Amino acid sequence: MVETTKLGPWVKRFLLEHLVTDRNLSANTQRSYRDTLVLLISFVVKKTHRQADQLLVSDVSPDLVRQFLLDLENSRESSISTRNQRLAALRSLACYIGLQSPEHITWSGGIRSIPFKRFTKSQVPYLEKPEMDALLAQPNRRTMQGQRDYRVLLFLYNTGARASEVAGLCIKDLDLARGSGRALSSVIFLGKGNKRRRCPLWPLTAAELALAIDGRDPGEHVFLNRLGQPITRFGIHQLVKRYVQRIAQDRPLLLAKKVSPHVIRHTAGTHLLRAGVDINTIRAWLGHVSLETTNIYAEIDLLTKARALALCEPNPPRTPKRREPKAGLMSFLHSL
Repeated sequence: MVETTKLGPWVKRFLLEHLVTDRNLSANTQRSYRDTLVLLISFVVKKTHRQADQLLVSDVSPDLVRQFLLDLENSRESSISTRNQRLAALRSLACYIGLQSPEHITWSGGIRSIPFKRFTKSQVPYLEKPEMDALLAQPNRRTMQGQRDYRVLLFLYNTGARASEVAGLCIKDLDLARGSGRALSSVIFLGKGNKRRRCPLWPLTAAELALAIDGRDPGEHVFLNRLGQPITRFGIHQLVKRYVQRIAQDRPLLLAKKVSPHVIRHTAGTHLLRAGVDINTIRAWLGHVSLETTNIYAEIDLLTKARALALCEPNPPRTPKRREPKAGLMSFLHSL
């Protein structure tokens, strides 16, 4: 008889079968779900004083889940957005168990009825063009590491790619123009939901990448660390942070923007919009699933709003010419 009361077997089936086979979620999303369950189970173990392998599905009560979510905000200082993301993973697990096990339908409904917390979205940060230029000018390109860092920053800005996409980029994903007959270079990304997209590259970016991959195997990663291993997402975050700190003394506003690879992604989207690129092209460029996500750039860009406002600004009213009073009869006669 299949054990249905224990939590452990359900968690394993959920992570190894449902997320991979049924939903075909990306590796990053699978890791996010896993991390949520690690945090939850650790919390429930402390509260129930049971071993993790002995936990029952019913031990994860709706009330305990609410306590867990509150603990995320208070103890771990998680944002409301992160709190809601964790809840979404738990609701997905509850839905899966409820569909597979009728005796847990009531429990499943209790978990799924826990509401997401509303919050006010903060303004999306991005860099102005002079700030981005200053960041690109920081790496010392006379050194091997400086050349690598410059290429990473330039590539992030050119493509608006996610840090994970840059870390996982292989040489075979690049299509660099060779000779004068072909002027367009591009790169293929495997983004969220295992969706592929092609992004054009500037000639400058293509030239820098050509130097970086010259003579290397197509299966190798494009960007390597100092040990010759593929650079990680953490390494890219540290790279950006390091150069931002260098220029923050002259540009203190950068510290308030908390510049990260994702801020450079927002910068690319905002600058594309300013350049007149339509919103659907930007959506495809950045690999957004929903156009609503891309619309944030239209919301945040004050310069584009000002230009749009100027286009519909009414012309100032004309000042009516002062009409001279008609001359009287006697004045007319005297003028003859």
